[in-house]
Amino acid sequence: MLNVQVVLFDGFDLLDAIAPYEIFCAAAMQAEHALSVQFVTAEGPRSVPSGINGLKIEASARLNPDQAGIILVPGAAGDVTGDGPDSIPAILGRTLNTDLPGMIERAMQQRDTIVATVCGGSVLLAMAGLLEGRPAVTNHLGMDLLGATGAIPVPARVVDAGNLVTGGGVTSGLDVALYLVERELGPRISHAVEQLFEFERRGTVWREAGMAPDHRKVTAGEEPNINADKEPMTDRNRDNSPLQAPLFDGDWDTTIATPVGKLQIKLSITTQNGTIQGKAIQGKEIVEFLNPALEGDKLTWMLPITKPMRLNLKFEVSAHGDEMTGTAKAGMLPSSKLTGNRIS
Repeated sequence: MLNVQVVLFDGFDLLDAIAPYEIFCAAAMQAEHALSVQFVTAEGPRSVPSGINGLKIEASARLNPDQAGIILVPGAAGDVTGDGPDSIPAILGRTLNTDLPGMIERAMQQRDTIVATVCGGSVLLAMAGLLEGRPAVTNHLGMDLLGATGAIPVPARVVDAGNLVTGGGVTSGLDVALYLVERELGPRISHAVEQLFEFERRGTVWREAGMAPDHRKVTAGEEPNINADKEPMTDRNRDNSPLQAPLFDGDWDTTIATPVGKLQIKLSITTQNGTIQGKAIQGKEIVEFLNPALEGDKLTWMLPITKPMRLNLKFEVSAHGDEMTGTAKAGMLPSSKLTGNRIS
């Protein structure tokens, strides 16, 4: 029997979870109960409030990451802008602090388990560091954020990466579930469910197979200078004005106020022979700045962080004496305010 576990967490999106649940239930009827489906949580049986007016769904069991079959993770429903407690990033951030990410990580290590996501479910896994280097899709509003976690965003309705199957926007839950029914039980069962619901699966499922399209069509004179892009900034900045990086030189204690809590990061910035270099220290982790550059009177760089979630942040800061202010941003997440003081 094919076992399907649909995961619920506080603030989940109703349609993300209910649409696949109903598809799988219909498939069970068509396939003479060769499939079972249930709502589960990381904590066990409980009433779970959704992000849609707090409407609750009863979960009947605890997620079993060792059980072969399908585990489907929905996204969150909440404010798409701002950084309040009801925003989608805040809801996902709270979910990261539960046992769910560890349980999904364990499930992804099982040979006979498929982890599927709908909408922001892939962002949740990516923010937990589980999708780095893997093709995936999410709601179009979160594609930049998905890429900022180190996943490979693919603009498809459904992306099949083997034991990971991800869906785009909210209604893609229908397509994800129908595709998984076809993949695991065959096209006749999937077709019967489509007829029952009078819904045909949308889009081509992207898989890393077959011929790849040629994206190397660059007109003469427009070839990118990849080596030049990787070179550190030297004694001129991007607008060809003299470099003023020494303004930022030194060690800094900084605080970043993110939607999921404050980050304490120490920055060390130096200018040697006209080249900007920097590193960030968070606990025992030391990370070098990526592509530091001056843009007018602001210093920018990219920085991969792992706590409280895995993200590639773009920093933009200004220095006024021994005080630093600026922002850090990743994809659709609201800009987080950075403040700091030079300590040496």
